[in-house]
Amino acid sequence: MRWLIGLAALSLTAPVLAEDPMVIPLKRLSLDSAVKVAQGAIEACREKGIQIAVTVVDREGTVQVALRDTIAAPITLEISRMKAYTAVNFNAATSAMGARADTPVGRVDGLVMSAGGVPVLVGGSALVAGVGVSGAPSGETDEACALAGIAVIQDDLDMAL
Repeated sequence: MRWLIGLAALSLTAPVLAEDPMVIPLKRLSLDSAVKVAQGAIEACREKGIQIAVTVVDREGTVQVALRDTIAAPITLEISRMKAYTAVNFNAATSAMGARADTPVGRVDGLVMSAGGVPVLVGGSALVAGVGVSGAPSGETDEACALAGIAVIQDDLDMAL
């Protein structure tokens, strides 16, 4: 009798298991697109008279492109990387994380929860990369430059879906 109940339970769950994919395709930002984003962020800040560093990371937080403008401070490169890394790990703009900065999560090495890091999304929800900018007088300006870099490719990204 128990084996009959077990068989019935298995038959109810088997269709659910069969529908789960064994391989999940992941979308990634191409190197050419990552370079365009980084250069777009640099150009946006240059138009404001600001020299910055920008880092584009893949969806796992590994650096794809890192650029530091001619007279941007050396520390800006590392800060931009940490902002991009934080944005992809939380799939959110770092400007939205200020309240978490002084929490155990906010004190994890390698995370920066101040404005300037943004996720790169396809179709508004599919995470493909992150961008971090550092060097502007404010985090809001860092974020504006990061968003300007993404805007360079956003229409093409959304069409690629």
